[in-house]
Amino acid sequence: MVVSDEEKRKEMQDPRTKGIASTIRVVPNFPKPGIMFQDITTLLLNPPVFKDTIDLFIERYTGKGISVVAGVEARGFIFGPPIALAIGAKFIPLRKPNKLPGEVISEEYVLEYGADCLEMHVGAAQPGDHALVVDDLVATGGTLCAAIALLGSREAQGEAAVHSSGVSLLAIYCLRPKM
Repeated sequence: MVVSDEEKRKEMQDPRTKGIASTIRVVPNFPKPGIMFQDITTLLLNPPVFKDTIDLFIERYTGKGISVVAGVEARGFIFGPPIALAIGAKFIPLRKPNKLPGEVISEEYVLEYGADCLEMHVGAAQPGDHALVVDDLVATGGTLCAAIALLGSREAQGEAAVHSSGVSLLAIYCLRPKM
């Protein structure tokens, strides 16, 4: 699924987008020197703006055939479930290692300041699922690539050979206008 340039322009002109961007605090040199951390906790402390954030994504993805919303720990757990409920999709948590009970599959990835791993329950994604990945920002793209690999793996789908199609990324950071 591709969001058209017209849809992106419309969202950037939406006054809610500016309100969202203005509530995201930038913390320099966190978690290590050279990183400009995008802190969404300030957005979460403002209920009208938090609601606007969820509403914008519900508007974007309603009626698009999304059957799975996969949330990347931990911020994807904040935004993913309300979006999934509103659009009628199931929610799949993508967690850090050793946090999910039962049989899981893992995917390692590189961050801009180190390496990490995501895990997902075996069988959580099914052949033909259309997944929306919810995370807070895109830095190196490693987390997104790991999420896509997990959702499309044969193990995730219970040995089915069909790759999940329509994987999209929802990123709070992408709402912030480029300066």
